[in-house]
This record gives sequence, C-alpha cells and structure tokens, in this order.
Amino acid sequence: MEKEENQNTTTNDYQEPEKKTVEPEENLNNEINKNANQEVEETTPEEKIAELEDKVVRAFAEMENQRRRFEKEKEEAFEYGGYSFAKEALNLIDNLERSKQILETDDKLKGTEALKKSLEHLNIIQKDTISIFEKNNIKPIESLNKKLDPNFHQAMMEIEDDTKETGTIIQEIQKGFTIKDRLLRPSLVGVSKKTSKKDEKTVENKENKGDK
Repeated sequence: MEKEENQNTTTNDYQEPEKKTVEPEENLNNEINKNANQEVEETTPEEKIAELEDKVVRAFAEMENQRRRFEKEKEEAFEYGGYSFAKEALNLIDNLERSKQILETDDKLKGTEALKKSLEHLNIIQKDTISIFEKNNIKPIESLNKKLDPNFHQAMMEIEDDTKETGTIIQEIQKGFTIKDRLLRPSLVGVSKKTSKKDEKTVENKENKGDK
C-alpha cells in the first residue's frame, strides 16, 4: 500500500515543462533586426566615408548661408538703420513749408518788410535742412513737370490743363524723399488731364449764344 501511495505521489508531483510559444510579432521584429544587422555589416568603409563627407558638405553649406544672411542684415542695418528717424525728421520740412504758406496768406503781413525777412529766414532754414539730409543720402524727389511715376509719386487730384500732356505733374502738395535707393515717402501731387468734351460743348454753346 505504501508503495502504491508513493508511486501516486510521484506521479502527481511531476509537471511537464511549459512549451514556449513565439508570437508572430516577435518573429517579425527578429527578422527586421536580423536584416538591419546584415545591412550594417554590408556597409563598406568607402560608403561610410562618402556619407560623412556628404554631412560635412551640408554643414559647411548651411554655415555659409547663415554667414551671408548675417552680412546682408548687417549691411542693411548700417545703410538703413536711420530709416525711421529720417522719415520722422521730414516733418521739420513740412512744418517749415506750412509756416511759409501761413505767413504768405496773412493779409496783415502782405507787402511788409517783416514778412519778407521772415520768409528769407525760413527759406535759409529749409535749404540747410535739405542740405543736411542730402549729405546723409536723403534726397527730395523731383516732381513738377515730370510724368507721374507710381514708384515715386502719389496722385491726389486731377487738374484740367490742355497745355500739358495728360499725367504730367503740375502741382506738388507734399514733397517726397528717397533714402539711397529706397523710397522714404512718395510725393503727393496733382496731375493734368484734358478738358472734358462736355465742358468744351458748354463753352461753345456760350460763345454761340453770345454771337447771337
């Protein structure tokens, strides 16, 4: 009896080892790693050198591009750094011009010596200011009797004038300026246009009535 019990116990205590199953995903990863290792092994020293040379060339090209951008920004900052200041300073010339116009239209001052001397002083100040601007490459735009150029002029009105070609600037409302090769502000101008046919007929009718 004891022998049978011992045999049963031994039989019951024995367990079969678990069979390790390999998942499909694990098989795929193993295959990829295997192929990658093969590719690494197949890379020759010449190929590695060529790859490194390509990386070095790209790095130098990027450094060169950055250097050029920096040089361009530095040059623009040096040449046009005073752009905003120059644009604000143009108000001085505008105010001088307005002061002259106010004095010239003042009935109490017309024909007086005081007006003459005041205008002379204002003209001197205006010329000196423009001279200082020109020394710093800030120059006035020529407008009167020139053809309208949208790059430098802004038309504010049209004025009938048959003696001028259409689009000719015959009035300068506000003087424009450039700084080096850039527009600082456009000239505000009035341009000529031909008399309309309607107006011509009106004039003819009036003349005909006068003859009658």
